[in-house]
Amino acid sequence: MGTILKCTNLAKSYGTTEAVKNIDMTLEENTIYGLIGRNGAGKTSLLNIITGSIFQDYGEVEIAGKKINRSEDIEDLCYVKEKILLFNHVKVMELLEIASAFHKNWDWDFAKDLLKMFELNPEKKFRQLSRGMESHVGIIIGLASRAPLTIFDEPVLGLDVIMREKFYSIMLEDYSNYPRTILMSTHLVNEITKIVEKIYIIDSGKILLHEDMDSFRNKSYYVTGNRKGVENFIEGKNVIQCETQGNIMIAALFDTINDKEMHNARRLDLSIDGMPLQKFFTYFVDGRNHIE
Repeated sequence: MGTILKCTNLAKSYGTTEAVKNIDMTLEENTIYGLIGRNGAGKTSLLNIITGSIFQDYGEVEIAGKKINRSEDIEDLCYVKEKILLFNHVKVMELLEIASAFHKNWDWDFAKDLLKMFELNPEKKFRQLSRGMESHVGIIIGLASRAPLTIFDEPVLGLDVIMREKFYSIMLEDYSNYPRTILMSTHLVNEITKIVEKIYIIDSGKILLHEDMDSFRNKSYYVTGNRKGVENFIEGKNVIQCETQGNIMIAALFDTINDKEMHNARRLDLSIDGMPLQKFFTYFVDGRNHIE
């Protein structure tokens, strides 16, 4: 599988604040990625550098093998920002027409279908839309662009759970029919676990973890049982959080587990349970523990 995006040693500061710190990132073709991090973690600054919206202090960005210096160079990219600011005065259909001019793979039939699915009035001015409707417009642009690299920054802001699920379903169906690389930046950590294939976790301007979701599921788990048994089991393993309640200990681990260890857990009368990505993220970026 080829590489659609390669970032090398990216850095960006605003005065004394380092927003992006020496980030390396590689995205493969035809893969869905999640970029997760707290507010202020550096997600949007990183995306703005990748898309040429701002200039990095140093480092390089390559898209489809081409070094990127400014936004107009990027033919294979669609970037849907968290909020569209420049076109408040235009109608929804006019905004889609503007977007279509920048994307050679634009699918008008799909865009019009999405307008109906999301019950958007194409004659309504963008400034008259609710926050959720604004998100729908961004979603339509991102999906109808069919760009080889499509980046969404917080695409479901203002949407209720039903509409978020609808977006995820439409995106996955269209991705299966028209594969491309999709990078979603979001704070809704648990929602993307069933959508993305790989994740990047960013905090304080640094990429802290890059992992396949299948590998993540296999390596992140809780061990629960009597204290002595849990302590025996976790010796030498990568423990990211540990709590005790009387004689019961609950340990959160990020480490491999083999059949022999599973047998040992049963022998010690310990339970092994999967850890939700949200909980892992909380433990990980909380600053109390680290991943090896």
